[in-house]
Amino acid sequence: MAYPQFHLNRNKGLYIRLILPLVLSRFYRVSSMSKRKAPSSEDNPNHDFCEFLMELAENERNVNRNIHKYNAYRKAAASLAAHATRIKSGKEASKLEGVGQKIAQKIDEFLETGKLAKLEKIREDGVGPAISTLTRVSGIGPAKAKELYDLGIRTIEELKLHENKLNHHQRIGLKYFEDFEKRIPRDEIKQVEEIISSELTKLDKDFQITICGSYRRGKAESGDMDVLITHPNYTSDMPKSKSEALLKQVVSALQKIELITDTISVGDVKFMGVCKPKDTARRLDIRVTPIDQYFCAVLYFTGSDMFNKQMRAHALQNNFTLNEYCLRPIGSTGVPGAPVPISSEKNIFEYIDFPYKLPEERN
Repeated sequence: MAYPQFHLNRNKGLYIRLILPLVLSRFYRVSSMSKRKAPSSEDNPNHDFCEFLMELAENERNVNRNIHKYNAYRKAAASLAAHATRIKSGKEASKLEGVGQKIAQKIDEFLETGKLAKLEKIREDGVGPAISTLTRVSGIGPAKAKELYDLGIRTIEELKLHENKLNHHQRIGLKYFEDFEKRIPRDEIKQVEEIISSELTKLDKDFQITICGSYRRGKAESGDMDVLITHPNYTSDMPKSKSEALLKQVVSALQKIELITDTISVGDVKFMGVCKPKDTARRLDIRVTPIDQYFCAVLYFTGSDMFNKQMRAHALQNNFTLNEYCLRPIGSTGVPGAPVPISSEKNIFEYIDFPYKLPEERN
């Protein structure tokens, strides 16, 4: 995937001020609700490199609290995952975006010895692996994991003996830990999509629903389910009470048929919880979005992260700023103007003069 070249004198300041924070917040974020793993070997010939880089990244984030190195390792892993063929040397890897000299040396070491001395030391120390294990529980971040570690809690089994140390979200994460670790087959998500669509149609035939993420990109499995919902009568200039009412209506209907079994949290626009379409508990997020922001949200939450990054950079190059809410033109003063009207995903591509890609082409 080619990356657009910036006219730095004209756009560098705008990129740093408007786009870079948005890109990083999405591209490098590890959600407490959905613990990301290294890309699997199913479609990634460099999965073993990605796995050790992700393990190093987690140690930097969880133990050293070095977000810069954490980001660097994740960026290199993403580049390697996107590379279509097997990397045969550190020199070859260094040609990829985000793979510097030190990471290239680690790849050479791994190719020569089958392991990484730095990672072996981390594993022997025990602190990093224990904290990383605890952060696999939905709702537990690095700070909480370190707090639990300092209390002598090292494993999931030990954590189950100290549930009183956890908040509501974390207790739900622990309750369904084994289930949340399992990938969700595509046909199961399809079943949930059909159930939600059917129930919403009963409420109001004008409801629209899109399940985003890797499911919409055509992947065989997903980590969780991200559902976007909108209604023609809900726009961004309406009070929060409107979205709260819509979300409450939807959640209540799904609880009534016992698709939703647990609630982690519910706000004015987003529900986080658990559903059980079959025998396994699954993470389910439902977000209500205004109709005038819906297609930007669908684009954003479909991903992939690298594709989003490229689109935002291309938008900036064409004097637009793009985020999950709207697309806005950038005037001669560098200040974004009013959002342009969007009636489909394709509209966004057309405005910024970017070739349209089907969801399954955004991986």
